[in-house]
Amino acid sequence: MTASIDVILVDDDANVLDACRELLEIEGFRVSAHGSVAAALAGLAADSEAVVVSDVRMPRRDGFDLVAAVQAIDREIPIVLMTGHGDIPMALRAMRDGVWDFLEKPADPVHLIETVRRARDHRRLLIENRRLRLSIAADGWEARLIGHSAPMVALRERLKRIAGAATDILVLGETGTGKEVTARALHDFSGRKGRFVAVNCGAIPETMLESELFGHEAGAFTGAKDKRIGKIEHAHGGTLFLDEIESMPLPAQVRLLRVLQERVIERLGSNDEVAVDLQVVAATKADLHQLARQGRFREDLAYRLDIARVELPALSVRRGDVALLFRHFLDLAARRQGRAAPHVDATVLADLDRRNWPGNVRELRNVAERYVLGLEDLPTGVEVAGETLEARMDRVERAILIDSLAEQEGRIGVTADMLGISRKTLYLKMRKHGLGGEEEA
Repeated sequence: MTASIDVILVDDDANVLDACRELLEIEGFRVSAHGSVAAALAGLAADSEAVVVSDVRMPRRDGFDLVAAVQAIDREIPIVLMTGHGDIPMALRAMRDGVWDFLEKPADPVHLIETVRRARDHRRLLIENRRLRLSIAADGWEARLIGHSAPMVALRERLKRIAGAATDILVLGETGTGKEVTARALHDFSGRKGRFVAVNCGAIPETMLESELFGHEAGAFTGAKDKRIGKIEHAHGGTLFLDEIESMPLPAQVRLLRVLQERVIERLGSNDEVAVDLQVVAATKADLHQLARQGRFREDLAYRLDIARVELPALSVRRGDVALLFRHFLDLAARRQGRAAPHVDATVLADLDRRNWPGNVRELRNVAERYVLGLEDLPTGVEVAGETLEARMDRVERAILIDSLAEQEGRIGVTADMLGISRKTLYLKMRKHGLGGEEEA
């Protein structure tokens, strides 16, 4: 089976097979015709762009056997079944089994051609999406930091420039914007072979923080029975992520400054220096320089950390990304629960996109989790009293754009093709509705 085939046609009646093949080929489809299920399945692969069109009633293996076999190869290959003996139970079974459409023979030529064309176009979009996912996975950044809004595109470009640089990094962002996700991505794409070690400076008691970070020798203090390697030393060769750095006590800040400047540590209770090779990624939701002016943070440490600064955008300014993220979190939550992701109406996604999301991406993820568990109801789009026809049309158009962009994972080209408009038109409509719309150079 070659990838150039558009339609795999199956029918044990040679006359019907030839007639259907000729009809489809006249319309420009590339057809591979077969008289049996076994012949049709030979060479069919999961990356095939072909649509399967088959009779139902055939000797040995029928159309439903074909459906099962094709879905075992790839559940998303569209299958159109045809029969001259169709009835309602058979049609219901076909739909329940996941076939694309069910036609009675002799099929109306126009209906058959349109059905096959829609199924083929749908299949091509699915294959394109798979290829895009693979390219995203190869690049990695878009899979980690999801979003097609202008702030997210700019963020990814900045991160690509500094990943692997021999400098420490300061990540600023509101609660829930993804500071640790960003730090992990920086580590994974830095080329460093060591560990990613995360420390929440605000979650460790002040009396224990220095021991956690720098380690200690046996007998360094009451209860220190054995030598302990600290988090900084544990991160040797890798990345140390210091979350909520603004919560670090001033004495620990003094010692951290020396680590950043000299790349050496001394365990508590020891005079020996230990060299460390690591990148430090510090994260904060506060202005460290303002805290320094207030005497709550060391000014020299604030400047030492603030060399390569990364500012994470709040979800409220990432218009158009909410639907994409929500679908992503629905899929993740559904897989964890072992169930199918629930369908979400386009108007609901548009409503979610208009919310402020004070808890940012973390709040959105929690809503998706609760929705999958049936613990959260999402309101459908609500009509606005006195709304003009133009305003209503704009609201519906915006909902469709958000839904389509989310379905196609933010890919402009395939979204435009799906909507039957040019890329330029899609960019203009996105800009009109505040969904980004900065055209690529």
